Amino acid sequence: MPTAIAVTSPELVLPSPDRHTPTATVLQSAVRSPKTYSLDQALTDTHQLIEYHGYVIVLYPASLPEAARHRLHAVRSVLESDRIALIRSDLPPLGLSVLALQLRQLSICDFSPGVLASAARLLSHYIYAGALLGSVARLDRVPVSLQSHAKSWVPGSQFAVLAAPAPELVKAGGDAVPSGPGFSTQLTYAARQLSVGWVTDTLAPAWQVQGLVEARPSDESTRWWATGRLVEFAAAIPDISVLYQLVSSVRREDCHWCGLELIGDRCAFCAAPLLPPPERTATAGAPGATGTRALPRGAT
Repeated sequence: MPTAIAVTSPELVLPSPDRHTPTATVLQSAVRSPKTYSLDQALTDTHQLIEYHGYVIVLYPASLPEAARHRLHAVRSVLESDRIALIRSDLPPLGLSVLALQLRQLSICDFSPGVLASAARLLSHYIYAGALLGSVARLDRVPVSLQSHAKSWVPGSQFAVLAAPAPELVKAGGDAVPSGPGFSTQLTYAARQLSVGWVTDTLAPAWQVQGLVEARPSDESTRWWATGRLVEFAAAIPDISVLYQLVSSVRREDCHWCGLELIGDRCAFCAAPLLPPPERTATAGAPGATGTRALPRGAT
C-alpha cells in the first residue's frame, strides 16, 4: 500500500483528480473532542493506519489549535513510532489542501516514505497561495500596512493578498496582481460571500494558468484570513510527471539517525538534521548506521 497522507480536517481533502490518486486520511484525534474520542481510540486507529500503510505523513496547519497539536505529538510519542511524520505548514488552508493532493499523487510513485515526506517542504515553495479579501482590518497572518488597514474600511474595497511563497498585498480593481508563478500551474479557488470574477477574469489570465478548479469554501479559511468575505486561491503544478521530475532532481541522502532516505536538510520522520559532509561519510561507514534508533530530542 502507498504511504498514507493524513490531514487534520475533512476540509483539507480535495477530490481526487483521477481514479489512481488515493484520498487522504482525516485524523479523528485532531477533529473530535477528547470527550468523544479517547486517547486509546486515537492510539488504536493510528496503529492500524501504520500497520496497513507502513508509514504515515501528517500535514497540519500552523493555525491548528494547541490542544489538537499536542494530541498528535502525544499519539506519536506513546506509540514510540518513527514511522509517523508530523509536518507543520504555514500555508493557508486551500494551499495546504493542494499540497496534500500533490503528496497523494506522488504516494503512488516509487518514492520512499522519507523522500515523500521531505518533498512537502520542497513543493510548498512552488505553491502560490492567497486570497481576494473584502477586508484586511483583522488580518494578522500576512504583513499589512497601516494605509491598507485604513483603506479596508472604505466600502467596496478589495485586496489581493499573497501569503506564499512570499507575502504580498495589492489593491484589487485595476490591472495590478500579486507576483505569480513563472511556470505552468492550475488555479484552485473557493469563494465565500464574494464574487469570483476578479480571480477568474483578472488573476488567472495574468498568471497564465492552464486550468481553473472550484473547491468548496472552508470554515478554517474564514478563521485564517480573518474575514467571511473572501475568494481563496492556490496556483500549483497539477501534472504528476512534472512533480515527479521536480522531486527526483533533488539529491537524496540517508538519515544518520533512522536510516530513511531524505531530501533537504532534515529528516521529516525523526527530525534529525543532515550531518555536514565529513560527518556524513563517517556515519555512513559505521556499523549499524542505518538501524532503527530512539527518536532524537525535539522529534516529538
